[in-house]
This record gives sequence, C-alpha cells and structure tokens, in this order.
Amino acid sequence: MTESALFTIFVVAYLFYIGKSLNPPYPREVLEFPWLGSFFLFSSSATVVVAEHRLKKGERGGFHLWWGITMALGAAFLIYTATEWYHLIYHDGLTLSTNLFGSTFYSLVGLHASHVLVGLVLLGIILVASLTGNIKDRHHEHIEMISWYWHFVDGIWAVVVTVVYIIGMQ
Repeated sequence: MTESALFTIFVVAYLFYIGKSLNPPYPREVLEFPWLGSFFLFSSSATVVVAEHRLKKGERGGFHLWWGITMALGAAFLIYTATEWYHLIYHDGLTLSTNLFGSTFYSLVGLHASHVLVGLVLLGIILVASLTGNIKDRHHEHIEMISWYWHFVDGIWAVVVTVVYIIGMQ
C-alpha cells in the first residue's frame, strides 16, 4: 500500500504539472515512445510466471533459466532507460534543473527505475540461493511474493507509460 501511495503521489504531481514548464524542451520535442523498453519489462512478467511454474513442478533447471531470462529482461529495461536519459541529458539538455518537465520526468521515471533495480537485486538473491541449493519447498511462498513485486513494478510501468509518454506528449 505504501508503494502504491508513493507512486500515486508522483503520478498526480506529474499530471498536475503537465504543460506548465515555461521553457523548453517540452515532452513532445524530446520524448519517444519507449517501445523496446516496454517490451523488455512487460515480457518479463510472462517469464517470471513461467519460472514460477517450473519451480512448482520441481524443475530447477527450468526455474533457473526463466528466472535468469526475467533478470536479463529487467536489466535490458534499465539499460534502455539509461540510454534514454543519456540522450535526453547530453543531446537535448533536459536535466532535473532544466524545467518543471525535467524535474517531474526524472522523479517519476527514476522512482520507477529504482524499483526495477530493487526487483533485480531480489531476483538475483533468489537465483544465487537456488543455484547454491539453498531454496527449499518452504521458500516457494517467498519467491511468489518477489514475483508479485515484479508484477507490481510492471503494472506501475503501464501507468508511467500512459502518463508520461501518451498523455504527457499530447
């Protein structure tokens, strides 16, 4: 609930300040829809489900493979985001202090990216623990909770994409 409230505050702030920047660059001038990044993150929800099913069937190798694919997709999303930010900062001159758009953009997208990073750390801990034989049947519920967190992060991305890249670019 706390995480949902936190994201709600950032989303509402972004929506409140849309179009109120007094100086450029403006969203439609510098943003491109993040098709590839979104593909990486949204597909990782499917791969984490496959990993969970493999774990429930006792297929450790399949679990490791699909859990690792989930991590790779999450890492690819973060690389995509970093590349986008690099371009925005060094090509378009959009920083936190450039204008109101920059402040709200980096705050909201950065909050989301930090949650993806936390998710990757959690996924990594589980993968290492499983590879070293430290995951037992009694841990499956914990793995499921981490999977739910990953789905939450993906769901939040759907909101961020809608607010920043669809509504915000109008």
